[in-house]
Order: sequence, then structure tokens, then C-alpha cells
Amino acid sequence: MKPYQILIVEDNHQLRALLNWQLEQDGYRPHAVGTLKDGRDWLSGHRPDLVVLDLQLPDGDGIDFCRWLRQQVESYILILSCRGTEGEKVVGLRAGADDYLAKPFGMQEFRARIEALARRLRQRSMQFGPLTIDPVQRRVLLDGHLIDLTPQEFSLLYVVAKSPGVPFTREELLKLAWPEQVDNPRTVDTHVLTLRKKVESDPRHPRFLQTVRGIGYMFLLEEPGSQARSPLKS
Repeated sequence: MKPYQILIVEDNHQLRALLNWQLEQDGYRPHAVGTLKDGRDWLSGHRPDLVVLDLQLPDGDGIDFCRWLRQQVESYILILSCRGTEGEKVVGLRAGADDYLAKPFGMQEFRARIEALARRLRQRSMQFGPLTIDPVQRRVLLDGHLIDLTPQEFSLLYVVAKSPGVPFTREELLKLAWPEQVDNPRTVDTHVLTLRKKVESDPRHPRFLQTVRGIGYMFLLEEPGSQARSPLKS
């Protein structure tokens, strides 16, 4: 499974470096910053799966940033704070955080909290090698980078990806992906071509969206260079 991308916003240099190192060791892809400004700048071009957020930062209040973040992305948020009273935790959770960890904390507890949030991510996302499909946010990432899909393209990709290896006719895809909106089966061909340009490294030799001769299309993950082919393909 592709490792999740995690943004760390923590002004303490030593703790920031430690958290970054630990998350790398655990197979995640962390990016660590020390200010809210740096966090906002990074978020302008990225959509992390998780955000680890300190509340006491040199250029603003973490609670306000948490509220702003919740309006911008659907990332899970873990607050880290030396404010550990029940009332302060309630404020953080109501601001949009999914979990709250009071300082000081042990690294094993931090790792357990991250893993708990990662389990929630795995339950909502579909992972196929470098391709991530998130039906909740209706977004697709390739190698961790957000792919710009139209609503119709996303619907088509989602339908076939839910049943990898299962061939669909064009008529079936019309009914499942765009019910009561499109009635021309060749529309599927057009969307498949544009999808391949966006999610395939080599659209002429697709890894994901494959043609099933005489039937239509199916989603099938094949490793680069593999000679394996579906028995449905001639």
C-alpha cells in the first residue's frame, strides 16, 4: 500500500525532527514545517492524508489554523499540545481535530494514534500500487500527487476500480457511472482515453484501464513489464 502523506506543523525543532524520522521509519511520507505560514504554503500545492498539528506556534494560534484547515481539506488532524485539560481537548476536537494528544507523550502512543487514523484512511480509500482513489473526497492521487479529474472521469474510474478484473460493457458503464445523463455508449471511449492520459504512465500501454476486446473495459493492476494478461483478452 502506498504510504500516506503526513504534514507535521511543530515549532520545536528537536521534536519536529524526531516525529519526521519516526514516521519515515514507519513507512509514511512526512513533511515537517515549523510555522503556520510554511504549513499554508505547502498546503497550497498538496493534500496530505494526515496533519499533525501543534497548537502553540510562533506565528499564530493552532486552533484557528485547525478550523481553517478543516474548511480546506478532508485530512485527518491530530493535535499535539501541552494544553491537556478536558476543556482544552474539547475545544480542539470541536475545532475539527480527529484526535488530541497532550504533551509530554511517549513515542509508542504517538505511533498508535497515527496508526489508528491510518486505519480509518484505509477503510475509505482504495489503493492500487501508485494510484489512490478516495470516494469520500472524490479525489485521485498518483504517486501522492493530486490528479485533476472531471466528475464524469472520477465516476467512471471509481466504478471499474471497485471491481478490479471484472469486464464492463459500455452500456453497463453508462448506467453505473452516469445514470440518466448520457445515452451514447461511445462517450465511454472518450472518457477512457482522457483518463488514460491522466493516470497511466504510458497511455498506449495502460496498466489500469484496460480494453477487453469484444466487451468493453476493466480495471486491472499489472506490474510494469509483466507478461500476464487477462484470459478475457485475445
